[in-house]
Amino acid sequence: MNLIVKTNEFKTIREPRKLACYAGVATFANTSGVSVFGRNKVSNHADKGLKKLLHLGALSVIRLDNDLAVYYHRKVKEGKNKMSVLNAVRNKIIHLVFALINNRTFYQNRLVTS
Repeated sequence: MNLIVKTNEFKTIREPRKLACYAGVATFANTSGVSVFGRNKVSNHADKGLKKLLHLGALSVIRLDNDLAVYYHRKVKEGKNKMSVLNAVRNKIIHLVFALINNRTFYQNRLVTS
């Protein structure tokens, strides 16, 4: 519901990358000044409420048996930082919501359980 209000029913923000920037989920290269070899950072000028809701959604989605949880556990097993992977899951949630809205479809879990 908050996404619908913040994007004015997906009319003002029409691209998932722009919403990810607005929510503080998109990473940017830290290339200012001498420290050009720093890690990628997220913006501090974000909508903290929206970022918090996406964070809580990402925490709950990685506990379920779905493709985003498999992605999260695989990346953590590869040695990635848990918060970086959780941020990637938040970004994937935004892209997934935009894909569902633009295609006018419902979410279907692609994970095949046997």
